[in-house]
Amino acid sequence: MKTLTPKQLFFGFSKIGMSGFGGVLPWARRTIVEREKWLSSDEFNAMLGICQIVPGPNVVNLAVCVGSRFAGVRGAIAATLGLMLGPIAIVILLGILYEHYSYMPVVQGMLRGVSAVGVGLIASTGFKMMRSELSYPPMMIVVIFTVLAASYFHLGLGWVVLIASPLALYLAWKKADIS
Repeated sequence: MKTLTPKQLFFGFSKIGMSGFGGVLPWARRTIVEREKWLSSDEFNAMLGICQIVPGPNVVNLAVCVGSRFAGVRGAIAATLGLMLGPIAIVILLGILYEHYSYMPVVQGMLRGVSAVGVGLIASTGFKMMRSELSYPPMMIVVIFTVLAASYFHLGLGWVVLIASPLALYLAWKKADIS
């Protein structure tokens, strides 16, 4: 297994944290899976799945998991600090600027544009993650059920996870047996 130092994790997650506001998951996946190759696509999907179930922000949970996997407690702390420090400073600065200039139409238009970009990035990441699940077509049942449960039936995250998890776990074990 590859090893990373807390310093490498701090700087890697600093790049992730500074790459996107309101949706760094696409940048996290791109950095962790595609650029740095710290995790495979399947490992990332599995780790993110766990991080989405436990309380807290998904990407922060992911930083803790990736950091601890490669460098223990020090790695978890380094990855989380790397992810959070830069954006916290920028958000404080933006909050101060927003307080003074939020009434301006140009500022309101810019914020609408940024939110559209965020939606596109999150959708793109979802499609990339789904591509690796297509290698085992029965898992699409879980994907379709989850989308329907959340969007059509308006079930909350807890209910969706509670209902879909048994089937997802069963299919994951079947997929692991085949591999």
